[in-house]
Amino acid sequence: MQKAYNLKHIGLSDNAVTTYLTLLQNHPVNGSQLSRQSGVARARIYDVLRTLKANGFVNEVGKGLFAPLPPEELIKLLRRNHEKDLARLETLANEVQEPAEHDFIWTLTGYRRVLGKAREMIGGSRSEIYIRLFPEEAESLVESLKKAERRGVQVKCIFMAPFAKTVSIQVIHPQHETVEQYLGGRSFDLVVDKEEFMGGMFVPENIEASRINWGRNRWFVISGRDSLRHDFFHYFLYKTHTLHQVLDEEETRLYEIIQKDM
Repeated sequence: MQKAYNLKHIGLSDNAVTTYLTLLQNHPVNGSQLSRQSGVARARIYDVLRTLKANGFVNEVGKGLFAPLPPEELIKLLRRNHEKDLARLETLANEVQEPAEHDFIWTLTGYRRVLGKAREMIGGSRSEIYIRLFPEEAESLVESLKKAERRGVQVKCIFMAPFAKTVSIQVIHPQHETVEQYLGGRSFDLVVDKEEFMGGMFVPENIEASRINWGRNRWFVISGRDSLRHDFFHYFLYKTHTLHQVLDEEETRLYEIIQKDM
């Protein structure tokens, strides 16, 4: 059975990738030889070669003999082509005024996809980040959060379980020992620049099927940000009212920051 390469999103079918990789191993060869070596049917090999040649991925170096573009040049070519296409699409999209009522909230699934989107949001932040997360997710995002703070973004973290000192403004959620059991999973919330919000729950039993919502809807963002902001007040209130302890100097500083952060 032919291997699946999953590169169709950059315009390369499995037959095209198999043909190119086979050519890398042995060239120049003709279509008949390439069919035998690659396992791509002879009825398909010439169509595949024509497509590869038309895209500049393969050259005909003699009558009926083919050789591949070197891998580093192929990658450069693909990158240029896709950057050009993406730039064109961005221009076209910016020329269209999107209706405000079509400000949808999207659902993301897949653990790596969600954390990748989170890193993208953190990396693009300009002024502030609110984030609420468990240590499992913190391990993946801590360096991105530190980088954001170093470039002047005010990062405010609520850790749902004890975690090492990461940024200047961080607290540990009250009653953290039981919060995951109470929630039924690991909550994850991120608000960037009062403009976009990601929130949901990672369910350990089937983490790849966990559904995380993302969007730029104004009320979605405001409600998410208020939820995170009030979790800081939950921390301060729990310490002063439930534990009957006085906020220390650092906690008082944090309280004043959050209090003014409307």
